[in-house]
Amino acid sequence: MQQRWLTALDHRFDAAFGAPANPLKQLGALGFLLLWLLAISGIVLYVLLDTSAAGALRSIERLQDAPWRSGDALRGLHRYGADAFVVVMFAHLLRELWLGRFRAWHRHAWWTGVVLVPLALACAIGGFWLNWDRLGQYSAIATAEWLDALLGTPVARNFLAGGVSDRLFSLFVFVHLGLPLLLVFGAWAHVQRLGHPAVFPRRVLALGTTLTLLALAFAWPVRSQGPADVGTVPQQLALDWLLLFLHPLADRFSNEATWAVSALLLGGLLVLPLWPARARPAAAQVHPRECSGCGRCVGDCPYGAISLVPHPLRRTGVMLPQVRAAQCASCGLCVASCPSSTPFRKTAQLATGIDLPQFPLAQLREQLRRGLAAGKRRVVFGCERGARIAQLQDPQVLALTLPCAGMLPPSFVDYALREGARTVLVAGCREGGCDFRLGPRWTAERLVGEREPHLRTLPAESWQWIEADAGEEPRLNAALQENPP
Repeated sequence: MQQRWLTALDHRFDAAFGAPANPLKQLGALGFLLLWLLAISGIVLYVLLDTSAAGALRSIERLQDAPWRSGDALRGLHRYGADAFVVVMFAHLLRELWLGRFRAWHRHAWWTGVVLVPLALACAIGGFWLNWDRLGQYSAIATAEWLDALLGTPVARNFLAGGVSDRLFSLFVFVHLGLPLLLVFGAWAHVQRLGHPAVFPRRVLALGTTLTLLALAFAWPVRSQGPADVGTVPQQLALDWLLLFLHPLADRFSNEATWAVSALLLGGLLVLPLWPARARPAAAQVHPRECSGCGRCVGDCPYGAISLVPHPLRRTGVMLPQVRAAQCASCGLCVASCPSSTPFRKTAQLATGIDLPQFPLAQLREQLRRGLAAGKRRVVFGCERGARIAQLQDPQVLALTLPCAGMLPPSFVDYALREGARTVLVAGCREGGCDFRLGPRWTAERLVGEREPHLRTLPAESWQWIEADAGEEPRLNAALQENPP
């Protein structure tokens, strides 16, 4: 219920941009794109920057005279890219928080992501100092006073009160160059445990984002705000509220209060994954006697929870998957990737190389057999987090719900048709809306023969794949009516 409004918003953006280019579903990938745009534009700006207190502002202002307004494009891309990065970062944080993606197998990504927030803000604030105009002066002094409140000493303010030397300005340069390196390393750690992480958005979204930033750069060029003078206090400044919001907060309340609120917010986000939650489903289990050691489950796992170790029952060189329970999402994507996960095996009790204890494939095959024996002729495999297939209005429908559509081995479609089903419909969540990230993608690729194990060639009218989120049950009914048995 609490996610319904967010799902509706996603669908509106799907309609406007198309599901593949929906920015709300690619916030993390957009963040990486913006990070690389900032890195590239920042490197060029550093090459052009006079890294001295007296010459920095002049070197930046010379960009206004660059041909074809290339200086405006470069400077605007860097500034507006930083603004966009902060917006995307907080939007990504709030979205994951609202969807509850911070516990269990999400903990590592959540903790590393939260740590990146203050690091990114520190990078952004330090960038204003290198311009060393009146806005940079205001930011540097405000930051120094903020640090003084934490350290209990006016040392930082004393540096600025006596003027800014080239040595101190070199420290500014080091801060703005060193922290982004930590940010890049932190971004790598953030996705390190994800399988097939999206570190770049779809081309149309990447191109649209870049062109939008360039349009802003030309429409509202970034300009300096006069040379810094530490002997005077700036009276009027055009503040970048997205990047420098901490400064007016400290001015309005106090440095101590801003520290306290920031620490409480950051600490609360860090301890949130430790809050008691409902019991987790059991992790996937490996059955060594059924496993060939092919390693497909390792490549298909969305959370990097499976690795290969020496097989205890086979010759040297044959590997066996090993599941790390703390990282396992119990989604079943690994089950569908296993070559032994086929209902055609002539065993009384279907056993596979890897399976979910709470919902083994043997149970799915038995449910399928009983339903078809009872006269059901239309089989629908669906996801428990997607459209509710149990609500389908058709007495001939056998609805079989899976933890994720990505758990379904393609051979079950063929098996259902051979056992008497007239049509088979496989329903998964919309692209980008899967709680397990890769479920719809792997399912679709297996059904059309682009990923192993794949569905053998069957008449096109005998099976159907549809993407439908929770609340889109009418779409399933419409799909069934379009393809009658």
